[in-house]
Amino acid sequence: MNILLPVLFMLLGLGAGIGAGVTLPPTSRSSEAVKHSQDATNPTNTSSNSSDMVGENYKKSGYEYIRMAKQFVVPVVDEDRIAALVTMTLSLEASVGTTEAFYAIEPKLRDGFLQVMFDHANSGGFDGAFTESDNLEVLRKALLEEARKSMGGEVSRVLIMSVSRQDV
Repeated sequence: MNILLPVLFMLLGLGAGIGAGVTLPPTSRSSEAVKHSQDATNPTNTSSNSSDMVGENYKKSGYEYIRMAKQFVVPVVDEDRIAALVTMTLSLEASVGTTEAFYAIEPKLRDGFLQVMFDHANSGGFDGAFTESDNLEVLRKALLEEARKSMGGEVSRVLIMSVSRQDV
């Protein structure tokens, strides 16, 4: 009897689901998708949807965002031993069309970024309240200088996507 009741409820739920699927008509998503694609390709579309405006502003800005493929791991050394590990994820705001050039020189760029981060760690930049905006702004400026050495004026900003510190 203990097993019969759950099986009965399961069969009853399954039957109700099948019955609802058969009797209720499905929504016509395909016609909505066709209409939406026609609106997107129609230049006379005057829709002022906020998400469309964001997309318009993104296209007009002339920048693209390039995410660095891997995280950076930086050791924080204190008195000749590793006291912590800092991990960072970076992206670059660059001129449109620079993605291919970026991936061609990514190893060189990563090497330069790591050197900047090592210098920042050795100068105490990852000690204490390392996420204060003044502290991170110093790091951003140094990373931007390094990015411009490799890619020229194509890079407008270095974005710190995530940063964390794990004490060892």
